[in-house]
Amino acid sequence: MKLLIKNGLVIDPVNKIKEVMDILVVESKISKLAKAIRIEVDTVINAKGRIVMPGIVDMHVHLREPGREDKETVASGTMAAAKGGVTALLAMPNTLPPIDSAKNVIFLRGIIRDSANVDVLISGAITKGRMGMELCDIAALKKEGVAAISDDGSSVDREGLMLEAFRKAKKEKTLVICHCEDKALSCQGVVNLGFTSTRLGLRGVSNESEYKRIERDINLAEKIGARLHIAHLSCKESVELIKRAKEKGISVTSETAPHYFSLTEERVLGYNTNMKVNPPLRSREDLEAIKQGLKEGTIDVIASDHAPHTENEKEIEFEHAEFGTIGLETALSAGITELVHTGLLSWSGLVEKMCSNPAKALGIDKGTLGLGRDADIIVVSPEKEWVVRKRDFLSRSRNSAFLGRKLKGVVDYTIFKGKIVYGMEFKRNSNP
Repeated sequence: MKLLIKNGLVIDPVNKIKEVMDILVVESKISKLAKAIRIEVDTVINAKGRIVMPGIVDMHVHLREPGREDKETVASGTMAAAKGGVTALLAMPNTLPPIDSAKNVIFLRGIIRDSANVDVLISGAITKGRMGMELCDIAALKKEGVAAISDDGSSVDREGLMLEAFRKAKKEKTLVICHCEDKALSCQGVVNLGFTSTRLGLRGVSNESEYKRIERDINLAEKIGARLHIAHLSCKESVELIKRAKEKGISVTSETAPHYFSLTEERVLGYNTNMKVNPPLRSREDLEAIKQGLKEGTIDVIASDHAPHTENEKEIEFEHAEFGTIGLETALSAGITELVHTGLLSWSGLVEKMCSNPAKALGIDKGTLGLGRDADIIVVSPEKEWVVRKRDFLSRSRNSAFLGRKLKGVVDYTIFKGKIVYGMEFKRNSNP
């Protein structure tokens, strides 16, 4: 099987490529990058006027399977991923049961093998049941192939236990991903602490509940010399802490999600539960700090934090609604709209944040268009506008914080290991 992508603006910062050229794919691999490739192939994609870039590596996704297949499944989640240009993702362990044992990793791996449409990596839990009381067998999880460990959705409160987790993770050469929330400080809040929480009469979540836990986890990781990745940064102080840690040479990376650089706490006015996320949407000052952190390189990664929920879990009183927004199908477009079209990031900068940097953090051979690499490629119309509507989602859930918004950038084709897994009508059996 041969596939030829012609005339697209190819962007791959790892290989310092930003020029109009062709890409030849033979079977599942990238075989050639050059101008005006002339060869008989099975399929031709004319990418003139479009961006051709590596498939996105999304390192923060909740697929909900096993246990909550009413929200999402590996099959539906990875189809939504393909529509959004994601060709590899990291599945978080807060499933039912949690991914806290070798047995559960093996079980999930079987589901992935039978139903995934793109690559799915697995994050194991840090503690059993994600309860923060007893460490998982991190060596056993690593042996079964987990790409990272995390109690995402929860932070490990016991400092000594977290220190031991870093120690074992370092021994197993495993990335630790931290959901940084001190629940003693967040006090069961549901929106950002400030004007909006006061106006709505809802319990607020302080910035301190996030950045104090980040500060603790950075200090613990530094003591051990372990690798640390901070999930979903949302506030100014967190960005400053990460910046100082990097300046000290601490091995820390971080991510934010599109809703934290696109939306502010005012979106919650009207009690819109699709805007209820954890951490909460913050102030304009925090949003600008997140953008600056992306621009300066303090924040390494943009991840969706795709968190699907049923309508019954969202269309209820704000305080009782679940936290989270879906994001696999909107993350790239939000990045294009809010970061590239505003001039904050170049296209190469966006590709770094969504492709090469997350691949590097996870230690996987993805996120670039190098010769001999897996042909994980997306073709994007950068100026095409679309409105986010419930009926268009491929995810099983519809709880998007971007509903009704006009975004720029549409994925026309997603190619995974040489096969078109999402795309428009394409021309077969053609010669260039």
